[in-house]
Amino acid sequence: MLLSLAQWLQTLSPDFGTLRLFQYLTFRAVMAAMTALLIGLAAGPFVIRRLTALKIGQPVRGYGMQTHLVKSGTPTMGGVLILLAIAISTLLWSDLSNRFVWIVMVVTGGFGAIGWADDWRKVVHKDPEGMRSREKYMWQSLIGLIAALYLVFSISENSNWRVIELFVTWVRSGFDVNLPPKAGLLLPFFKEVSYPLGVIGFVVLTYLVIVGSSNAVNMTDGLDGLAIMPVVMVGSALGIFAYVTGSATFSRYLLLPTIPGAGELLVFCAAMAGAGLAFLWFNTHPAQVFMGDVGALALGAALGTIAVIVRQEIVLAIMGGIFVAEAVSVMLQVTWFKYTRKRYGTGRRLLLMAPLHHHFEKAGWKETQVVVRFWIITMLLCLVGLSTLKLR
Repeated sequence: MLLSLAQWLQTLSPDFGTLRLFQYLTFRAVMAAMTALLIGLAAGPFVIRRLTALKIGQPVRGYGMQTHLVKSGTPTMGGVLILLAIAISTLLWSDLSNRFVWIVMVVTGGFGAIGWADDWRKVVHKDPEGMRSREKYMWQSLIGLIAALYLVFSISENSNWRVIELFVTWVRSGFDVNLPPKAGLLLPFFKEVSYPLGVIGFVVLTYLVIVGSSNAVNMTDGLDGLAIMPVVMVGSALGIFAYVTGSATFSRYLLLPTIPGAGELLVFCAAMAGAGLAFLWFNTHPAQVFMGDVGALALGAALGTIAVIVRQEIVLAIMGGIFVAEAVSVMLQVTWFKYTRKRYGTGRRLLLMAPLHHHFEKAGWKETQVVVRFWIITMLLCLVGLSTLKLR
């Protein structure tokens, strides 16, 4: 919005030449981060008071950690604060004609709406389980598939009109269209190595990345500050990838595919980092507010969508290793429990408790120890991910 205003003012008079500063992506990214941070810090106390007044308190599952029972009643759905700060900051500082900004915003808002419905059932209907898994996955799958179908052609072309033309060509050809190499699966640490996926393969991979990362972040969000800081770090790293991928000069030098328009996602990533840090101010132990599914599902989906656009799905798995470990721990625990119950009549557990962060709590780690150590691991993994820019 401000970019369009600055461009319009420059056409009126040469006295507004200093507004050329708005053309610089890095400047707008810094301002987006600062704007989101200030919005979050300013609006945080009001949002917490409103959530408290509406009695939107976090229910604690009876079979959960006993030490967490004291958290029952703490305001939840604080992810609304994050999404509001991201939306306002992105709309102010990004190029609103950029198609990638809008698809990320739509996916983030869609998954946020799913999380809102889930949280609402928990706090209003007093159901700790919230939305049932089948219903939740149905809506997640719908949004994920729509986003995947758009991205498979959007990454291959440079405008929405060309996206529509390619889609029509794909349908007329009997769903058989060759995609450019940049739409293939890139392998980190290797020069110009990509595996062609085809339209169906790309759609399936994108769906898995978006829905998988959304639920992985949601599973990680179980301790004060545990999920939001890794989201900030991974999102910031993806912003660097977006900036490089959107630049023909940098991407050519670093042997990465050039995705015209992807650089604008740096503004969104910066806004996400600023909003996340503002939320951490209130979410650090002991938390004054919880993110809830409305924030966790939305932020995870945003990370997955951005990773697909910049063609760094594998790097996302590396940098978000904590999210992956949390999700895998739940799947292994459930699978092993069902298998042993069927075979031996009594279910057995691989971990003391799932997700993984609860296992370490059961093992004797304090909550703050788990959180900070997981932050440190994420920081190291992000550095490994960023090293793939040059180590190829």
